[in-house]
Amino acid sequence: MIDIENAARLVDEAALNATAVRQLTAGDDFSVADAYRIQRASVERRVRRGERRIGIKLGFTSRAKMVQMGVSSLIWGWVTDAMLEDDGGGVDLSHFIHPRVEPEVCFLTRRAIDRPLTALEAKDYLEAVAPAMEIIDSRYQDFRFTLEDVVADNCSSAGLVVGAWARDFDGLRNAGVILRVDGRDVQIGSTAAILGHPVRAVVEASRLASESETALPAGSLIMAGAATAAHALARGSHVQAVVNGVGEVEFTTR
Repeated sequence: MIDIENAARLVDEAALNATAVRQLTAGDDFSVADAYRIQRASVERRVRRGERRIGIKLGFTSRAKMVQMGVSSLIWGWVTDAMLEDDGGGVDLSHFIHPRVEPEVCFLTRRAIDRPLTALEAKDYLEAVAPAMEIIDSRYQDFRFTLEDVVADNCSSAGLVVGAWARDFDGLRNAGVILRVDGRDVQIGSTAAILGHPVRAVVEASRLASESETALPAGSLIMAGAATAAHALARGSHVQAVVNGVGEVEFTTR
């Protein structure tokens, strides 16, 4: 049986020190439920250091990613205020091990979500939507992991950049998404890759939070999941994500 607190310490210190560690499953077999216990314990360590939970991120929101990982359900992790980077600002890559970036959309809730929502209810719980990018950074050696490993590692979440807020939720159904690095298009996709419609991510977030007996306060962020494949980051780059009809978000790396 895996030692939950020790495993949480390993992944937390790996993230804190930007130093890769061996996959947890290399030494112990454990369940996805145990992985979420490790995740919760590792995030609690951050909270004790002064970080504040500000929302959640979803993973495996595309059918292709589910098939690739051999799973049939989404995964989720926490985002904290310490993970926020400024739109248009600089991101120091020395804080990460092997960072990659994904274009996403981010929702801001206007009401507390404390139960599973239906698709019809979801928009009533939203204040706004913004173009966003998530910086993912598995804390495991060689960016290799099992489902249990990635869940324990807070679903590889490492940073996020959120653009200007907008109110057009209907335009999200099949909005074009472009990820640019130094002016060159490196990934092109559509918001339809996010569960067919990103608002469905809010429905899934409400279900997952409810299953873990967790409520999302008003003002929470919900990172809906990647619209394209991830792209590896290098120093000295300008990175931009454009979500047609919603806006754009950018940062530079150093």
